[in-house]
Amino acid sequence: MKSMMSVLPGGPETLELTEGPTPAPGPGQVLIAVKAAGVNFPDTLIIRDLYQFKPPRPFAPGGEIAGVVAAIGEGVDSLNVGDRVLAGGVNGGFSTHFIANAAQVNPIPDAMPFDEAAAFMLTYGTSHYALKDRGTLRKDETLFILGAAGGVGAAAIELGKAMGAKVIAGVSSEEKAAFCRDLGADDTLIYPREMDKDAQRALSKEIKAKSAALGRPEGVDVVYDAVGGDYAEPAVRALGWEGRFLVIGFPAGIPKLPLNLTLLKSCQIVGVFWGAFTMRDPARNAEHIAELFQWYSAGKIKPRVTETFPLEEAAAALRLIEERKARGKVVISME
Repeated sequence: MKSMMSVLPGGPETLELTEGPTPAPGPGQVLIAVKAAGVNFPDTLIIRDLYQFKPPRPFAPGGEIAGVVAAIGEGVDSLNVGDRVLAGGVNGGFSTHFIANAAQVNPIPDAMPFDEAAAFMLTYGTSHYALKDRGTLRKDETLFILGAAGGVGAAAIELGKAMGAKVIAGVSSEEKAAFCRDLGADDTLIYPREMDKDAQRALSKEIKAKSAALGRPEGVDVVYDAVGGDYAEPAVRALGWEGRFLVIGFPAGIPKLPLNLTLLKSCQIVGVFWGAFTMRDPARNAEHIAELFQWYSAGKIKPRVTETFPLEEAAAALRLIEERKARGKVVISME
């Protein structure tokens, strides 16, 4: 088994390619021969010991994979050797083989390529839970997405449209804006890479203006914030009455928000921790997954894999994510 391992805390350059024995699945587990692994922002945090979970070293980063069941542990009767599946966890994905609990493995449609399967669950799972459960997004409401060209942001565009909302995609370049329009965004907004007070006021006004043009003059109904930092406050200020601000991640830093805004707008600031939700409410998560696969089969959602790297170049894949240069999904291929 080959793996790209984190051997000490640090950036992508600290990863080392290693080779060792292929593990055998224990009771209730399966061994998956990995064909592709998704690359996500939490992977850049976990190798620096900045993620909420800190696995013991050495470990392989990578929280989502797709492949073929290679071996089955005792007591597993829901899967067979040769099944095409996806799975995930906190880490372990940047390897040619992956041990997973059978209950957390999902078969994939025969027509679903492995790279799309590896790019599917974390981004769509997070965004579906965020918009449906935490944001209660409704038909004809306006949705503003910060970081809309990234993995979870791109998924939020498609899911917002599937739910009947009007979507404004916030991005940092015209190239990313064009990508979001191709995904179905109703409008796009390009924000500066550096924010001062004047830029914050201008951003808030622009969000409100675009919401008004889409029929919601008081402001947007839901903000999906996958950026954080100085971008969060102007987005909160652009919320309409009883709006919902969804906290997804902080690549631009953890924001400090004036809570008086929540009183003035009667709005909500809502955390989104999809990984914990899957463990706390597996039955509802299974309903979500079933709906996502239905929408995939119907052509309503489709992962946009824009960059593919071999395992040996996993560090380059992580740098692309870390520097916020990625559009859609980045995948590591084992084939």
